[in-house]
Amino acid sequence: MNFWFGLMIGFKEISAHKFRSFLTMLGIILGVASLLSMFALTEGIARGMRERLAATGGVERVEINPKDPSEALQDLAFLSPGRTMEDVDALFKGAPLIDLISPELSLGNTAVSRSNLTLRLNASGVYPDFFEMNKLEIEHGRTIALADNDSVSRVAVIGPGVVEELWPENPNFIPLGETIRINGKPYQVVGVTAFCESESAKRKRVAGNGAAEDERRVRRGGHGKPQQKKWDTYWQKNHVVAIPLSTMFYDFRTATNADGSANRRLDRFSIRVVDTSLFEEALNQVRAVLDRTHRGIDDFAFDTREEWSDSIESGVRATRTSGSIIAGISLLVGGIGITNIMLASITERIREIGVRRAIGARQRDIFIQIIVESGVIGFIGGILGLIAAFGVMRLLVLLSPTENAPVATISAVLISFSFALAIGVISGIYPAWKASRLDPIEALRYG
Repeated sequence: MNFWFGLMIGFKEISAHKFRSFLTMLGIILGVASLLSMFALTEGIARGMRERLAATGGVERVEINPKDPSEALQDLAFLSPGRTMEDVDALFKGAPLIDLISPELSLGNTAVSRSNLTLRLNASGVYPDFFEMNKLEIEHGRTIALADNDSVSRVAVIGPGVVEELWPENPNFIPLGETIRINGKPYQVVGVTAFCESESAKRKRVAGNGAAEDERRVRRGGHGKPQQKKWDTYWQKNHVVAIPLSTMFYDFRTATNADGSANRRLDRFSIRVVDTSLFEEALNQVRAVLDRTHRGIDDFAFDTREEWSDSIESGVRATRTSGSIIAGISLLVGGIGITNIMLASITERIREIGVRRAIGARQRDIFIQIIVESGVIGFIGGILGLIAAFGVMRLLVLLSPTENAPVATISAVLISFSFALAIGVISGIYPAWKASRLDPIEALRYG
């Protein structure tokens, strides 16, 4: 039997019974729409989470955090100086598999002011690697340099949100050389970081979306209530206030410990591995160095991003699996509907099948014709389901705007459509087998 002839008959049958055919396809349409919408929603969420992971340093970044020593060493815990600049100096010399080292001191709820305007932000004392570690680019001026730390300079690098809030009367102002006060102490602005935003917000802004512009201004701090965004990664990056680490020690920390030694304790301590394929070797190097500087006391732990990355991927897989099962039920119901309608169609066309068999059509020809007809129903249902899915995604964005907008990938579209086509073909197998097994003489007598 000619495939195109069967295809033509399939479209003719659908055209002759439009409403019945639509009801037959409805399960397929809903199944494809729900399957593709689920794929798109999980992909959007996953992309947003991966983007945030990358924005905070990626999987190669490792935080060195304090922890309680093991039970056998608790009585000797006082021997360890904790996380200090000695660790940083030792890692620079003894850990070649580490390419960035970022020690930090934090000063929370800091008064950052200019003239009569005051902001309450977190200030950080940093080394030069801080900017690359946190994916912060300098748009104007320069970063904090080692020379600034050596000379204990009162210089600062600030984010674009800080600029907009401290100079609201002067849009697009570049404050290089200007003086700001941090807890009352004067600092000269030597650099301004580039504005940070998510890829979805950037796409909306480029497309001229007003809502994206409003979000951008709030994140930068121009208008609205920026305090509501302080948990946000991009808000924090746009409101960075960075000064030399040594200056933070001398201006805002006790210069000496109780025993008279210089206070060089750190609040945060991050490193970046040169090559993730050598991750364990790099951590072993760092552990060996820190064991020496901490005098054998295991009062430190590695906080890696691998678990975060793995949890993102496992969460996406679990959501996709559960969503696919739910969508699969709709497709299964649609397949049952196709089988039911094809059986009814065969009952109506028994005499036609008998005539075709009498003039030479083989069982295989009848079988292929019915399979092609059910495949056509799955094909059209799949197309309509894809259209419905994009409508559902658009409606979700309008009703519940989110930064992690649904993302329909080519693979998700192809998988959803392939399922519809496969269900259509599989659902026609039993009706096709039954039609092909009809006795020609009995079929001619029918009706």
